[in-house]
Amino acid sequence: MKLANFIKKLEEINSLSKHEQLVLGVIEAIDSGHLNVGDQMPSINTMVEEVGFARKTIVKAYEELKDRGLVESKKTKGYFVVSDKTKVFLKIALLMYSFQKFQQEFYNTLRKQLGSKVQIDVFFHHNNEEVFQTIFMNIRAKYGLYVVAPIESDPVKNLLRTLSPEKLIIVDRFLNVGNEFTYVTQEFEQSTYSNLISLLPKIKKYKEVILFYRDDFDYPKSILSGYLKFIKDYGFKGKVLESYDSNTVKKNNLYLFIGDADLWSLLKDCKNSDLKVGVDVGVLSFNDHVVKEIIFGGITSISANFNEMASLTAKNIKNLNYSKSVVPTNLIDRGSL
Repeated sequence: MKLANFIKKLEEINSLSKHEQLVLGVIEAIDSGHLNVGDQMPSINTMVEEVGFARKTIVKAYEELKDRGLVESKKTKGYFVVSDKTKVFLKIALLMYSFQKFQQEFYNTLRKQLGSKVQIDVFFHHNNEEVFQTIFMNIRAKYGLYVVAPIESDPVKNLLRTLSPEKLIIVDRFLNVGNEFTYVTQEFEQSTYSNLISLLPKIKKYKEVILFYRDDFDYPKSILSGYLKFIKDYGFKGKVLESYDSNTVKKNNLYLFIGDADLWSLLKDCKNSDLKVGVDVGVLSFNDHVVKEIIFGGITSISANFNEMASLTAKNIKNLNYSKSVVPTNLIDRGSL
C-alpha cells in the first residue's frame, strides 16, 4: 500500500486537518510495518502529486515528524525513517556536564514532569570541548529539542547557533548565543559575592579563607571572580588551591568547596583530628544535596534549586512558551561556619 493511501484513509475523519492527516498517516504506515527504519520517504513533489495537498502543508508535516524524532532529512537525498518509536511525542537530547547529584535531581524532575510520552536521551560532555563537539555533531538533526548545559567558549557558542531558537534551551550555565534563544540558568559571581557578605559575621572569626578551584574542571569561573572580589573588598587573607591534600586541615581556617571529593576528604580529616566543624574549622560548599543536610550536623551551602530549574524547563517545553529565567541562588545556613 502506498503511503498516500494511509493518508487518504484519514480524510473521513472530519476533525483532522490536512497537516494532522499527513503526520498520522505516516505514523500508521510505520506502525503497520509499511515504513521501516532506513526507508526513504516519498519526496515532497511526489506527495503533492499523490495526496493533492499544498507543498507547504507537506513540508510542515515532515518537519513535525523530524521534531518527533521519526524521520531525518539528508541533504540532496530527501527524508528517511530513523525511528519506529511512534508513541513518543517528543524526542529530547539532554546534554549535561556529568551525572553529579544535583544534575541527577535536574534530570529526575524533568523526566517526571514531562511524562512518559517524551523521550529524553542523556549525554555528558565533561566540560571537554572536543567531546562536546563530537556528541553535538552526532546528535544534530536527530532530535526535536536540545536541552544543553553549555561550555563557556566561542566554538560551543557557534555550534549551538546552528540550531533554530525553538529547538534549543540553555540550562544551568548561561551562554549568550543570541537574544532569541531560551535559557533557564543560574548566576554565579554576584550570588557568590552577596552570599559571602551575608555570612560576614561568621567569616570574621577565621584567619584565612581558602577556595578550592581548578581551571581544568567544570567549575564556573564566576565563582572564582565573586570570591576574589569578596576577599579584596573586605580585606581577608585568602588563598586559591587546586585541591585539598589529606591531613592539611588547619584550625581557624575557612574552606570553600565547589567539588565534593575534596570536601569529603577534609571532613574525614576533621573527624580524625578532633576538629569541630563550625567551631574550629569553617566549611562552605556549593551545590547542595541531601547528604549535606545530614553529615556533621549539616554543611552550609550556596546553591541554586535544580528542581526549580528543571520545573521551569519542563514548563517551557510543555507550554511551547519559551522564556528567559535565572533561578535564584540561595544560602542554606546549617552552622558549619
